[in-house]
Formats: sequence, structure tokens, C-alpha cells
Amino acid sequence: MEELDLKILLQMFGKQKKQITCIILLFMTIGVIYTMFFVTPVYSSSTSLILSTSENNSTNLGISTTTATELNVNSKLVSTYTELVKSKKILGKVISNLNLNITEDALKKKVSVQPVEDADFIKITVVNPNAEQAAQIANEIANVFIEDGVKQYYKMDNVQVVDKAEPSLRPSNINKKRDILIFIGIGIVVSVIYVIVLNMLDNTIKTVEDIEGVYSFPVLVSIPKCDGDTYAKRRRK
Repeated sequence: MEELDLKILLQMFGKQKKQITCIILLFMTIGVIYTMFFVTPVYSSSTSLILSTSENNSTNLGISTTTATELNVNSKLVSTYTELVKSKKILGKVISNLNLNITEDALKKKVSVQPVEDADFIKITVVNPNAEQAAQIANEIANVFIEDGVKQYYKMDNVQVVDKAEPSLRPSNINKKRDILIFIGIGIVVSVIYVIVLNMLDNTIKTVEDIEGVYSFPVLVSIPKCDGDTYAKRRRK
């Protein structure tokens, strides 16, 4: 493969700038059409829970305190509770309470549970094509988890809702600027490949170096190109 000089490479791109522009505009148009007409909007809604102590120790001043042992227990319970939230028993009760036309496995794919690092928090997030329903499901999961999960299995009352889920106004899976920029980037890459491949397939002789490379003889004389108008003006002078 012939090595490409930077100057030659820039000249190649300069000659093909119309094609490069067309390719980039084509991919940008594809990105706009794909984002607006082929992506189903999905809305995300989250509720957060906090683990508190079931029994608070009181000092003589009436201030509630939490021991290191209780904090350690809560930290361990966070991972256990994270798995319990997505259990079929909890999700099945949610489906029944809200009369949802969906299976436990399908709902489980729409639910994500994340413990907040270095904190006794659990964040429950639900994605759904309907923003109102996403918030409704997230809040119901939190309620069922506390009543039928924590209190029933662990006989504890150490989980409370901090922030209730609210309907989102914007889809979580659509970012028009980001998507269009991605397609523009793809267009740039494709146009660069197009120019390089086009140059590799072009066997025409363009420079003195090309002649010397093909025939292995030095070029002694070269005739500069002169357009007709310039030649006529010189003759009149």
C-alpha cells in the first residue's frame, strides 16, 4: 500500500469536499429521522428509600443516636433488600394492585434497584413508555416492598420512603443532540474511508513522481498547464 503524504491527503479531501459534505449531511438526516420516528420514547421515574434503625437509643438529652453495630447491620441489609425488591412476590403483588397487563419477568426488566454508595439508601427506578405509569409503578413497588417484604419477612420497620417517584417530562432514552452528533461522527468516518478508498482505486497519473514511479525514468521537462483565456491575453500583448 502506498504511503500517503499529509499534503497529498489534505489535497485529496479538498478535491472531494462536496462528496464529504453530502455524506455527512446524509448521515445527519438519517440521525434526525431515526431519533424522531424510529425510537419509542421511554420515561424513567425513581423513588428512594432509606434504612433507619428499628429502635433508637436515647441519650439523657433526648437526642436519638445510632450505634456502629446498627449502621453495620443496615449496610449489610442494603444488598439483601436490593434483591428482595425485584423478587416475584413483590412484583406480582404490584401487578395485582395496579391491574397491570404484564408478567413478573417483563416487569423485572423494567425495574432497576441500586444501592447508593456509602449510604443506607436504595434507589428504585422504573422505565415505561407511559410517564405516569412509570411513577405509579415505582411508588407501588416501594410500598409493597416495605409492607409485604421488610415487615413480613424481617419483622422490622426500618425502611422509609425519602422521595416519591414523580412523572418525568422528558424521555430517558432520547437525546436529540447526542444522537445527531453520533450520526455526524459516523458520517465523518465514512467520508474519510470513502476518500481513502477512492484514492487507492485511482490509477491515473497526476504528478511527476507518479511518472517516475511507473516508468523508472527521470522526468527532464514538464509543460505547465495554461488555460485558454490566459494564453489569448498573452498573445494579444
